[in-house]
Amino acid sequence: MSQIPTKAKRGRRAARGFFEKTLGHLTETLEHTLFAEEIARQDGMLQSLDPRAKLLGALALLIAISLSHSLLVIAALYILTLPLAAASRVPMGYYIKRVWVFMPFFTGIIALPALFSPFTPGEPLLTLIDLTSPRVYLAITVPGVVTAAFLLLRVGSSVSVAVLLMLTTRWVTLLKALRTLRLPQAFVLILGITYRYIYVLLHAANNMFIARRSRVMRRMSGAENRRWLAASIGTLFTKSYALSDDVYLAMQSRGFRGDSHVMGNLEWRRADWLWLTGSLVIATAALWVGR
Repeated sequence: MSQIPTKAKRGRRAARGFFEKTLGHLTETLEHTLFAEEIARQDGMLQSLDPRAKLLGALALLIAISLSHSLLVIAALYILTLPLAAASRVPMGYYIKRVWVFMPFFTGIIALPALFSPFTPGEPLLTLIDLTSPRVYLAITVPGVVTAAFLLLRVGSSVSVAVLLMLTTRWVTLLKALRTLRLPQAFVLILGITYRYIYVLLHAANNMFIARRSRVMRRMSGAENRRWLAASIGTLFTKSYALSDDVYLAMQSRGFRGDSHVMGNLEWRRADWLWLTGSLVIATAALWVGR
């Protein structure tokens, strides 16, 4: 005969669930990074192109997506990324999930008010409230739906282009491409160090949660968990501050004088020029059709 779990058992299960979920999210983030690096090293269509050509082509497509006034044009630009991802050996399910699982939630919060008549008046598509006394009117309007659709599709298409660029380009070569395109050296350096060491801090946080999980032998109250989280945040901040000093001193001792250098040269080839020309033609056509 099954027994009903006691309150203490339910508390222990809840505590285990909290720590296990946190560990799972941290580990999943690290695994996604390693998987993205593996994709960038594969022999695919976009992986074989010069990162400068990919960067300029992606920038042209992003400008076209941002300035186009046609939903069909923006949708066509998004659909264009799908065969490019397939030709670059990017798993389609992984690629689509990276864009559309979390993006609609955050963007939808911003787009949701635009659906309703108080914010976007116009022809009603669906009347929700229509009272005469007192006068209360609330409806989903056609202009509101169009506005929300533009926002969601623009953000989704832009993120798709950016994700495709990141998945098919090694981070080191992408930073070098940014530097050769005359972006400020300090900006590129900070971006590179941030990207590299944020995963070091994630690994440190993961170790802290594993140590905590292995030493918890009883039910912890909510107040105890909050105190531990606050102390862990402070400890992690102290570690990151000390790590920044150590990294800077190590860089100086190895000859760093304000600029970083990446081994290997970037060379333009015929395929790179064809890709850049094609991207510019598509972006120009999209701007013309969607004007």
